[in-house]
Amino acid sequence: MNAGVESADLVLSGGGVLGIGHVGAVSVLEERGYRFERIAGTSAGAIVGSLLAAGMPSARLRELVGSLEYPRFLDKGGVDRIPVFGAPLSVVLENGYAEGKYFVERLAGWLDELGVRTFRDLRRDDRGGDPRPEHSWKLVVMTADVSRGQLLRLPWDYERYGLDPDEQRVVDAVRASISVPYLFEPAKLVYPSGESLLVDGGLLTNYPIDLFDRTDGRRSRWPTIGVTLIPQLPAGDTKLIPQLAALRLVPGFRFLESVITTAVVGRDQGYLAQPWVRERTIEVDALGVNPFDFEIAPEAVERLYESGRRAATEFLDAAKVRT
Repeated sequence: MNAGVESADLVLSGGGVLGIGHVGAVSVLEERGYRFERIAGTSAGAIVGSLLAAGMPSARLRELVGSLEYPRFLDKGGVDRIPVFGAPLSVVLENGYAEGKYFVERLAGWLDELGVRTFRDLRRDDRGGDPRPEHSWKLVVMTADVSRGQLLRLPWDYERYGLDPDEQRVVDAVRASISVPYLFEPAKLVYPSGESLLVDGGLLTNYPIDLFDRTDGRRSRWPTIGVTLIPQLPAGDTKLIPQLAALRLVPGFRFLESVITTAVVGRDQGYLAQPWVRERTIEVDALGVNPFDFEIAPEAVERLYESGRRAATEFLDAAKVRT
């Protein structure tokens, strides 16, 4: 363990049920003396990142994430319960299979226990930091606005919609970030002049490792460390979401599913090959677990946690961290 505390920014990729791997990696970073100044996350990374930013220790986080009832994430509304045709109808009428209410209730409860409700509660005072005003919060959540066709970095981009970032609920931003297209109903962002549909930020950037890099020509005061969970796509198989099997009978849906899967999963495979990305990235072995397997066994959850710890240990022992 390091003798003192070392600051770092932390970036956590998406990864569905693989998110416990983030917790394993973070537990080693904490044991080695790292303190996270700012945290960015997409999808599963946004879940873990929001709780870390709120002050939850990794030991408690392991307990909570490890005890989640993953099948309940795919909560169904009235339309979904119709035999055979429920899932296709839900996708057509509601733009998604699951409602995500169980997730919102659980995460909101955990954040409330930590005294965090809105982004105001995650304000940070760092007078010597990046001069850009958006760096005033400890957490950044990545999502995509499919109504406007643009990437959103929340709370940074709420002002584009005429909204006060400090007044927006953290859980709503994270709910938007987990909205894998067609698997979850999109989140709605209501603002003075209209309404937008928000989906999984991984559609545009699953691993924003350069988000906190300075743009004013000054050297960073501490490193950015990233953790990725995304598995390699099986050769010739881009059908990773079992809940959408019934929709593959719809003409053209197989191709659309392949496009979505490649956007959320496949793009990062080439991105990670770049030296400037790889040298500050902890790559967690997904152990062949499907990121959308919401029937994941407790034993697999434990193996993923240990995989995260192993990856972080190897990374730090190799002294790969760079500012």
